[in-house]
Parts: sequence; structure tokens; C-alpha cells
Amino acid sequence: MSFNDDDTSEVGLAGQSKLESFLFSCELSSKVPFYTFQGDEEEDLEHFLELRTVCLGEGAKEESNVVEVTAMNHQGKTTSVPIAHLHMSCLPMVSLGEFELKAPVTIRLKAGTGPVTVSGLHLIASQVEESDLSDEDDDDDMEEEDEEEISPIKPAKKKQTQ
Repeated sequence: MSFNDDDTSEVGLAGQSKLESFLFSCELSSKVPFYTFQGDEEEDLEHFLELRTVCLGEGAKEESNVVEVTAMNHQGKTTSVPIAHLHMSCLPMVSLGEFELKAPVTIRLKAGTGPVTVSGLHLIASQVEESDLSDEDDDDDMEEEDEEEISPIKPAKKKQTQ
């Protein structure tokens, strides 16, 4: 996926959709061993969780910490997969790249006491109405007209040296 500077982009799937991204973070420990990410119940929105990093927090012990995610696979069945096996002395952090899952997603500290911080992006895809697209096109046309009205820059005259 690609993002513009304003963290939104339009994707041409079955129709036009708008993608917004927001920071996501949760901390897992022996006191709070799991976190469930769910999207809103609005009809036109799809929620995704793009996991980027899993790292041990301050005060983590010299022990193995295993983090797993539970989400639906392509057949609509729930499946659990370990995504990180962390240890303070040899692997305190894992970069997952752009590990994207559709909500709902449960992140669990399967082994260890943590604290483990999981971070990434909360992505929201919404359908863009055709009227919204035509408004954006009108704005683009106005910008192009403004650019056409600007006169070209003339080069400076050089002074003759004698």
C-alpha cells in the first residue's frame, strides 16, 4: 500500500475507496495478556490492523516472550499464529514490515510476563461517493486554471562589464 503525505489515498478496487491511517499501540503483560482490536460497526467502513513492530518494554525480565495473533484466514476460519519470540539478551525487538490483518484481531502474550509493546497502524477504508470524487476533480481543475494564469518568469538581464 502506498500513502500520500496526508496519510490518505484512493484505491481502485471494486469502486473508489478512501484509506485513512492512524497510529496503533498496545502493551501486553502478565496483568493484561491480550488485546482485541475491533473496528466500528459502520456499514461502509472496513478496519485493518497493520502491525509494524513488537518490542520488549522497560523492566522486561531475561525470559522468552512469545506474541501471537488470532484473526480470520481467507476461508473465514479463525487461526492463531506466533509473530514474535523475544528475549532481552538476544532479540528485544522484531520488525514485521507491513503485516496487515482485517478486524477483528486478538494479540496475545502467549508466554512470558512482558511488558511487550505492539505498534503499527489502524487503517480505515471507506467508500467514496461519486459526488465526492467530482468535487475533488473540480478542485483539481481550479488549481490547474490558477497555474495557467501565472506569467512565466523572465530571466534577469546580465550587466555588461567594461
